[in-house]
Amino acid sequence: MEAFLMELVLCLLLFFTRRTWAIDTLTQGQSIKDGETLVSAGASFELRFFSPGNSKSRYVGIWYKKVSTGTVVWVANRENLVSDASGVLSINEKGILSIMNGTKGIGYPQVVVKKGADILFRAGSWNGLYLTGSPLPVNPLYSFELVLNENEVYYTYQVQNNSIYTRFLLNPSGLIQRTIWNERTNNWEVYATSQSDQCSIYAYCGSYATCSTNESPPCKCLEGFINRSASPRDINSVDWSYGCSRRTPLACHGGDSFLRKTGLKLPDTSKTWANISIDLKECEKLCLKNCSCTAYANLDIREGGHGCLLWFGDLIDIIEFSEGGQDLYIRLATSDLNHIRSKGKLNEKLKAVIIAISVIIASGTTILALLLYVQKIMLRNTGEHGKEDLELPVFDFATIATATDNFSSNNILGQGGFGPVYKGTLIEGQEIAVKRLSKNSGQGLEEFKNEVTLISKLQHRNLVKLFGCCIRKDEKMLVYEYMPNKNQTRSKLLDWRIRMHIVDGIARGVLYLHHDSRLKIIHRDLKASNILLDHNMNPKISDFGLARKFGVDQTQAKTKRVVGTYGYMSPEYALDGLFSMKSDVFSFGVL
Repeated sequence: MEAFLMELVLCLLLFFTRRTWAIDTLTQGQSIKDGETLVSAGASFELRFFSPGNSKSRYVGIWYKKVSTGTVVWVANRENLVSDASGVLSINEKGILSIMNGTKGIGYPQVVVKKGADILFRAGSWNGLYLTGSPLPVNPLYSFELVLNENEVYYTYQVQNNSIYTRFLLNPSGLIQRTIWNERTNNWEVYATSQSDQCSIYAYCGSYATCSTNESPPCKCLEGFINRSASPRDINSVDWSYGCSRRTPLACHGGDSFLRKTGLKLPDTSKTWANISIDLKECEKLCLKNCSCTAYANLDIREGGHGCLLWFGDLIDIIEFSEGGQDLYIRLATSDLNHIRSKGKLNEKLKAVIIAISVIIASGTTILALLLYVQKIMLRNTGEHGKEDLELPVFDFATIATATDNFSSNNILGQGGFGPVYKGTLIEGQEIAVKRLSKNSGQGLEEFKNEVTLISKLQHRNLVKLFGCCIRKDEKMLVYEYMPNKNQTRSKLLDWRIRMHIVDGIARGVLYLHHDSRLKIIHRDLKASNILLDHNMNPKISDFGLARKFGVDQTQAKTKRVVGTYGYMSPEYALDGLFSMKSDVFSFGVL
């Protein structure tokens, strides 16, 4: 009797269990009925019929099999639903994926790209390693491949860590987002968006202009071009939608040359010609022979570069990167190119003068030079009570927690007045340092706001770079670039040459804060532990929680709350609360 009951239970289980194919492919002549599934080789994805929510209609979709929320990746018949459970998916005699509703065909799965629609974002052309609009990070977590032949063209990316689930999606606002599955929260977390800044917007600066997030305003015409708007008095009022035009028309045969621009996202390739077999020199000759050719570049940058890409018509949607990017050779009238080169020679002479001055400063006159400079400055008061708009990326808490391994003690780099500092790695491979405000911190919310407000408006090679911040309830964090050599307290590693290099860099950073930046900043806490060193031992001033902004005409201020580090404070600040640019110079001398 027991044996009979066991056989009956097994039969019922087999009857009610959904049938799963033992293979992961569907070939011509095969079909999948409603109730059957097709599972990928790694068991990450599953193809099956389903009904969304309370609907009785049936659809065919591919799902993440191991994601608990049941996220659909692709739906075949969004517009052509199956009314009941009689649907069959198959590959017909023409090799086309089709869905049958009983004996009636209901259409073919499709993805429609509307011709003539406005372009919002462009990732750039493929250069053999990556898309030029998305330079690879130092430690990429993805491998990329472009397949291009007579029959097909497609682009793929593969996550190096197979345990991570990630996906691209187009949100309702038309922005491309990359999300990652967080097993701890059972949610898809957004960690990258296509339009993260103005320069990500397609053709933001118009034709023959570059866009740079490190510039203000971000747009500028390429050398040899002028803005098309009518002679604006203020560069900030220029309408960049018109783009730029040539100063001198091309002479075509025999009268043109090429200007090399480096570190670019290459222009829109909708009007281009490509050949993988010829070199860059032959590419230049081909461009000169065609009067409509406006620029050229390597098609593939691997192995020193090869292949040819020619542009015809306006050059649109160019971004200038501080790191990475590709070379572009822009066609100009020879007279314009000669003018640009003469300006370049003058700039080289100026650089030589600057280097000579830097050597003098580094040899011992830095402090004296700064004091003399401060005494002669004539400033105008602009006030400091206005509210500035804060333009700073905001990280979500889950992203920071993932990057720091949930704030593991193994990732602590140090402890400051603000709180602990953690080392982290973002999903795309970018190393970061995270300052987390401690509840027992000597610094509080005001110092946090102060640091975010000030350093977000400062950009200099000798100031630590702030990537963004994270605020969630009582949690407040600042996300900085990671400095592998930490700070200069490790004096045993520093010989005299490196020390002089560090002194020179700190002096340049202080000079920028006091005079060259848009804001006049008094740091008030210059000390050895606040000078960080990068891979190349370049110094970067950090920790702006105690910094103060001065008006243009303001020379000093007084406070009842003396903050900072004794030993680095000037006497008038420590005793009377008076601080000025001289206070930073005193701290620099002690340092």
